[in-house]
Amino acid sequence: MGLRWSEVCVDAADVDALAQWWSEVLGWPAEGTEDGDVRLRATTGPDWLFLEVSDPKVVKNRIHFDLTPDDQGAEVDRLIALGARRVDVGQGVQSWVVLADPEGNEFCVLSGQGQPAAGPQQTQD
Repeated sequence: MGLRWSEVCVDAADVDALAQWWSEVLGWPAEGTEDGDVRLRATTGPDWLFLEVSDPKVVKNRIHFDLTPDDQGAEVDRLIALGARRVDVGQGVQSWVVLADPEGNEFCVLSGQGQPAAGPQQTQD
């Protein structure tokens, strides 16, 4: 018996808005499903499936995404312009930057190959 990792499921209060935001971030096409969910078609790895939930996110994610850009500083600036925000999850000064999407889901932007760190983390509310 074999297994194949086919989807990452992301709970969302507004599946359309959050899926569209991540579609813009990743450059992956979004498509609705017959169940009312929204799927991002990944260019590599599993697709992302956005599922509507009524309960709000209240604690730090137990699993999160790590993204490796070509240019960390430029990518962090782009993501913040799209609506991400810096968050402090107790990481201290690290080579990665912790951001949250519009619904508060944390993710990290790692430094690119051979790039210096983006500097100390600062929470901006």
